[in-house]
Amino acid sequence: MEFKVLGPMEIAHNDLVCTPTAPKTRRTLALLLFRANQVVDTTAVIDELWSENPPRSSMTTMQTYIYQLRKLFTRVLGENASERLLVSQPPGYCLRVEQDQLDFQVFERLVADGRALLAAGHLEKASRTLRRALSLWRGRALADVCAGRLLEGHTVHLEELRITTLELRCQADLELGAHRELIPELRSLVADYPLNEWFHAQLIMALQHVGRRGEALQAYQSLWKVLDRELGIQPSGTLQRLQRDLLTDDPSDDPWSARSPEADVALLTRPRTDPRTAAGPRRGPVAPPRPATGRRP
Repeated sequence: MEFKVLGPMEIAHNDLVCTPTAPKTRRTLALLLFRANQVVDTTAVIDELWSENPPRSSMTTMQTYIYQLRKLFTRVLGENASERLLVSQPPGYCLRVEQDQLDFQVFERLVADGRALLAAGHLEKASRTLRRALSLWRGRALADVCAGRLLEGHTVHLEELRITTLELRCQADLELGAHRELIPELRSLVADYPLNEWFHAQLIMALQHVGRRGEALQAYQSLWKVLDRELGIQPSGTLQRLQRDLLTDDPSDDPWSARSPEADVALLTRPRTDPRTAAGPRRGPVAPPRPATGRRP
């Protein structure tokens, strides 16, 4: 059985889609999936379903949702397999699945592999691995599930990790010299994440690298206007130095790629209200700790 949450929820077995349809049953399953192979306390399930206002019948109602899931699994897998999949274990329930059955766990494993390859300087393998990770996404995580407080924390974490993965993959491709090819994607990324200075910096440097200095300056001005309008701040000192280099036509090494990746590459768990406006590069660069080659994206 395959469980997918990187997009609309989808549960399938042998090409048979068997995703539950009842909203709270889906939320219950989603929480069990994000905490797969761990015992999920019944109080956590109730908190996810009703937050601070659970009805008096919350325990009985929650048990009904568990029963509906077991009934679904039994219909698809048979009674024995269903009993092994969803287990009652005090003080709650445990969904026992293999790692390759859960798309978000496959994604996290591929990101870790890609990050290690990038740090080791295996750029082509890193790029391929990170592309595989990103290809697992089919839209916003749990796009068709009304998430409560606990699920929201999990989905925000995954979106943050997706942004980091995009940064890592762009870094690998830029170090491979694909500046011109990446410009359209970088333009799209700065539109999607207008406060992410890292994406803006890579676009500016890619434009500079292919001789489009005027457009690079325009890209910097666009960032300046967005930050001033939305937050009342100016671009970081690193980007301001990049602008000065552009104005004097004084090329310099990539100021974002000469530092340790540890601060930027670690899995991010701090929630944000809207990850699409995350100011990602304030966290630091993503490049591997290798001696500078003199190339710049």
